[in-house]
Amino acid sequence: MVRAGLTTERVVAAAADLADSAGFGKVTISALARGFGVKDASLYSHVKNLNDLRTRVALLAAEEFIDRIEAAVAGRAGKDALIAFADAYRTFALECPGRYEATRMRVDPAIVAEAPAYHRTLRTTSAMLRAYGLTEPALTDAVRLLRSTFHGFTALEADGGFEAPRPVQTSWEHAVEGLHFLLTNWASATGGQ
Repeated sequence: MVRAGLTTERVVAAAADLADSAGFGKVTISALARGFGVKDASLYSHVKNLNDLRTRVALLAAEEFIDRIEAAVAGRAGKDALIAFADAYRTFALECPGRYEATRMRVDPAIVAEAPAYHRTLRTTSAMLRAYGLTEPALTDAVRLLRSTFHGFTALEADGGFEAPRPVQTSWEHAVEGLHFLLTNWASATGGQ
């Protein structure tokens, strides 16, 4: 790539692409500079350091992630919204593995507080779960359950962890159906907690 035209946005986008192709842990200033055909020092006018670069990738990835989820659940409610949410989650995690990994990075709480993507994620998830009539603290428990299930399933799938002859898609659909059943029956399943 040519040196001319480097911007913070181009640098962060290239780092996100590198994360997808090589892994988020392989995103370094040196690797990125090599990709642009410049010296490391050339990137420091666009990012402060490696942590700043990775944080910016995490913010970009969070924005792209919630964009997909919001588009998928728009106009849907209840089980249809849950399925759309789950499928958008899974697709992003499998198609954009480095970006997905970046969304799991611990980001400074002050930065999170100012990042619209995190607030949109919370609002969208809460709105999707509203049809199930959950209130706190059950809402927090349900969000944790969904995230754990979606992450665990996609992580195992991405690592080739499902070797049984049964189609993975069928297992995914049944998992989401099971979540819907549990969310619908949350009060009786958890003793009203």
